[in-house]
Amino acid sequence: MPKLEFWYDFASTYSYLSAMRIDAAAEKARIEVIYRPFLLGPIFKAQGWSTSPFNLFPAKGQYMVRDIARLAAVRGLPFRMPETFPANGLQAARLALSGETEGWIAPFTRAVFEAEFGEKHDITDPGVLASALQRIGVDAKAALARSTTPEIKERLRAQTEVASARGIFGAPTFIATDGEFFWGDDRLDQAIAWTMHIA
Repeated sequence: MPKLEFWYDFASTYSYLSAMRIDAAAEKARIEVIYRPFLLGPIFKAQGWSTSPFNLFPAKGQYMVRDIARLAAVRGLPFRMPETFPANGLQAARLALSGETEGWIAPFTRAVFEAEFGEKHDITDPGVLASALQRIGVDAKAALARSTTPEIKERLRAQTEVASARGIFGAPTFIATDGEFFWGDDRLDQAIAWTMHIA
């Protein structure tokens, strides 16, 4: 089965849109999705940015909020912009990596994005993350404990370095098995079509 890598940051609004539809689209195309949570913060910092470009350029940020609201409405998704943006997705990303080997990275990813951009919750709150874990039937206490281990911390650090080395500059980014690179929720369909073509 051909594979498509899905690189995302939990602070990314457009990653929310992709996370909520990528599995259904990939299943229809008979493509396997490989979830790759990472942190955009270090990548932005390397470019001299102290925060999201949506904050650095207010007009762009205002447009993004309206754009997400329109797209979410068309897709039947709730959208409520969190009070703090961008959120610190460090703990959520570590938890997602904890769930990779146990098979719950995809539902956990959706649950966190739903809490953050659908319900306006603060994903830096351990209680919000615990609720997301419980929602998908995962032992929250055990998962939270595992996410703080040196192994998981190192995996996220290394994954973020890989993202930077591969030229990823934003989220979501999709990478096909031949290395073809697609950036943005509006390129998801193209990424799937490309992956089908090279299979």
